[in-house]
Amino acid sequence: MLALLLKCLSSSLLAWLIREWRFWGREEQLAPPGDWRAWLFMGGRGAGKTRAGSEWVSAQARAGKAGRIALVGPTFHDVREVMIEGHSGLRSLGPERPTYEASRRRLVWANGAQAFALSAEDPESLRGPQFDAAWCDELCFWARPDETLATLEHGLRLGERPRMMVTTTPRPIRALKRLAAARDSVVTRSSTWANQHNVAPDFIAALNERWAGTARHRQELMGELIEDVEGALWRRSDIEAARECVSGPFDKVVVAVDPPASAGANADACGIVAAGARGVGAARTAVVLADASLQGAPPHEWAARAVELARALGADSIVAESNNGGELVRAVLRAAAPDCVVRLVHASIGKRARAEPIAALYAQGRVKHAAAFPALEDEMCAFGADGFRGSPDRVDALVWALTDLLLGGSGPRMRML
Repeated sequence: MLALLLKCLSSSLLAWLIREWRFWGREEQLAPPGDWRAWLFMGGRGAGKTRAGSEWVSAQARAGKAGRIALVGPTFHDVREVMIEGHSGLRSLGPERPTYEASRRRLVWANGAQAFALSAEDPESLRGPQFDAAWCDELCFWARPDETLATLEHGLRLGERPRMMVTTTPRPIRALKRLAAARDSVVTRSSTWANQHNVAPDFIAALNERWAGTARHRQELMGELIEDVEGALWRRSDIEAARECVSGPFDKVVVAVDPPASAGANADACGIVAAGARGVGAARTAVVLADASLQGAPPHEWAARAVELARALGADSIVAESNNGGELVRAVLRAAAPDCVVRLVHASIGKRARAEPIAALYAQGRVKHAAAFPALEDEMCAFGADGFRGSPDRVDALVWALTDLLLGGSGPRMRML
């Protein structure tokens, strides 16, 4: 259909369409609407961040919306070789290509608009100049991001509404988190896969193979901001170090269920985690095998999911918390599978106190993860911190499973029913 439509266009209209970024650019690469001051585009490697930045700056300059633009990169070399002269840089965009004056480190468009090359290695060089707009590339790799960004923001004082675009592969640095949380910032995201038709297939395959299942995979390829939270019981690096391709046989396998307190789409998730263990005494170890948790499912659905997982893994029993539902939890699970052994456990102390002995087992190297479980691991790396909100449903299920396997079925002041 598109090919047929293009054949109907005149040569001049077709030439215009080929150059029209608003037609070819992906939604996340196009400037968002609204009265924002900072546009933060976080993307994976090769996600099209540079092209988005170049197109935005070029549009601002050619339309006369910005007469003085700051181009800030990690180094002068990066600004020139990537932002200006690179494959997706400002001088690669047609039909009007600005002139680069190397002696003054500036680009000049035919209408007089100028863009100045500046290095984040020297924040003082941004003190004094003033701009209508700025493009900051790879903020997370600047040598002094906080100081450089603050100095630049003070110089954005020309025109009716000075604006700044930041393109970067995310890292959990203070400058990025402050910018993302600002009231007048907007954020768009893109993964490497969204732009896979413009990069070599081997590039994606190599990165995927090297980082699959790690936080770096989500950060470098998916463009997600991944960070450890101060005060949490687990650190992401420790969980990744515990990840191994581990299989049975196990002398015991359990599926643990943390039922939600209510039902409906906005209800807490039902935590469903499976684990297996082998060995005796201090040498006994466990492997987390699956996270099958469900959000907003009615009782018969989460019960069916737990039973399905138990049968698939040959689990010895299903362990379910009875604080929310009591015998109703047992009844729902037995209705789904009368042949399954269902054991109820009741907690009489707080969630953190129950989880601390399990975190200690991780620290001792006695717990492994058979695969990456992103949602579970995100919850683990946030649980226990002062600012943690919500119900740690996946963590609760994990704690019940590992308590049963490694602590002899008796955690801190926990009784079996």
